[in-house]
Amino acid sequence: MTEVTIIIPNYNGKHFLKPCLDSIKKQSYKDFVTIVIDNGSTDGSREIVEQEYPWVKLVKREKNYGFCNAVNMGIHLSKTPYVLLLNNDTEADKDFVKELYAMIKQDKRIFSVSSKMLNYKERELLDDAGDMYCVLGWPFQRGVGRKASYYKNAAPVFSSCAGAAIYRCSIFEEIGYFDENHFAYLEDMDIGYRARKYGYLNYFCPTAEVYHVGSGTSGSKYNEFKVRHSSRNSVYLNYKNMPAWQLILNFPALLAGYFIKWLFFVKIGFGKTYVKGIVEGFCTLGKVKKVPFQKGHIKNDICLEIELIRNMFIYLYEFGKRKIES
Repeated sequence: MTEVTIIIPNYNGKHFLKPCLDSIKKQSYKDFVTIVIDNGSTDGSREIVEQEYPWVKLVKREKNYGFCNAVNMGIHLSKTPYVLLLNNDTEADKDFVKELYAMIKQDKRIFSVSSKMLNYKERELLDDAGDMYCVLGWPFQRGVGRKASYYKNAAPVFSSCAGAAIYRCSIFEEIGYFDENHFAYLEDMDIGYRARKYGYLNYFCPTAEVYHVGSGTSGSKYNEFKVRHSSRNSVYLNYKNMPAWQLILNFPALLAGYFIKWLFFVKIGFGKTYVKGIVEGFCTLGKVKKVPFQKGHIKNDICLEIELIRNMFIYLYEFGKRKIES
């Protein structure tokens, strides 16, 4: 029985798709299905998949419905116990699928496993070793910009980067799917946070390597679309996952975090865009649903609060180390 479906969302990613799909074809683990969900591409992406990769199931959509909607469609179309989400701007090592699959099978409490994402151009440097979240309301990529050799061990992480991670499908039925109100950005942090509230685990797998271009669809690290959606979605993320007591407790830290981020975006020319996103987030909170309260969440929320505080110090430590190493 086939156990893994690889889902690749695509929007005008013609120049990325070929190396991505070529690397999938070369995987040492062969028993998987591949689906490309194309969000209305007009750059010839569809033709490349149809002509050169007949083993890929191509789903053609009339417009760009966003990352969340695309991966949700892929998850619903899959008929396997596990789905592996993969960005189109990646190139996977030959044992990538095998290693992720082997780790997630180890424990039924594992919701997701994040891969070792490496910088596409400087391949000795990390792009992501699992995602973290801190009490300041800042998500951050564990190990970003540091030498990959420092991250050799499997480790629990706050969430997995959905750009290259495997998920257990049965848990989606319990906690819900990717929140399509996000459209794109922080959707993976949101679903990872949700899984943690329900008592599930997210892990980092150091032996599942993938090379990542980064911002392949949006086009740059910082732009108006990305800054606005990320800031708006940060409001959704906290509102949905933190109970009232936690929001009140963390209010000073969150306020400080938003203020520091605003100063940063002012400096690089996106201050107004950042504020627009925050305002939009608060004005549209009625669209999103808080995670339903369960008694079991109380203990998990307390543990997560401690982790959020601890992660602030991890962020500062890694930031300092990255500065020293650079």
